[in-house]
Amino acid sequence: MSFTIRRATHTDKPDWLRMRQGLWPEAPIEYLDFDLDDKLANPNYAVFIAANSDGQKCAFIEAGLRDYGEGCETSPVGYIEAWYVDGHIRGQKLGTDLVHAAEQWAREKGCVEMASDTWLDNETSIAAHLKLGYQEADRLVHFMKRL
Repeated sequence: MSFTIRRATHTDKPDWLRMRQGLWPEAPIEYLDFDLDDKLANPNYAVFIAANSDGQKCAFIEAGLRDYGEGCETSPVGYIEAWYVDGHIRGQKLGTDLVHAAEQWAREKGCVEMASDTWLDNETSIAAHLKLGYQEADRLVHFMKRL
C-alpha cells in the first residue's frame, strides 16, 4: 500500500483529532482539540499527516522546536511531540517515513539534534525509537501531591 505524507491543514483537523484520541484515549476531547489551530499557525511547530491511496488519513506526527531535549547538547532541538499510526497499518514503515519528515523539518529549522519521549511502559514506542537510531537519554518518574 502506498501513502502520501504532507503538512496538515485546517481541513485535516477532524481526522487529526480522531488520531490524537487514538494516541491519548484517556484525555478529554476538549483538551485534545483546544490548540489545533495554534499548532497549525505556529512556525516552530509542524504537523504531518499521512493518507493512503484512497485518501483516508491514517497517521500523523507532530514536531516542535524546544530549547532543551534530554541528552542533547545543542539548542534548539527538534522534538517529536506526538506520533501515531492507525493500528491496522503499523509495521509498514509509515511511522519511519513520518519521523524522517519531522527530522527533515527540524534540519530545515537549523537543528542538528532531535529528541522525543514516551511512557516507561510503552515498549512498542521504545523499540520503534531505538530502531530509528534514537538513544535512551534518561528515565524520569513524575510526582504530584494534592494540597
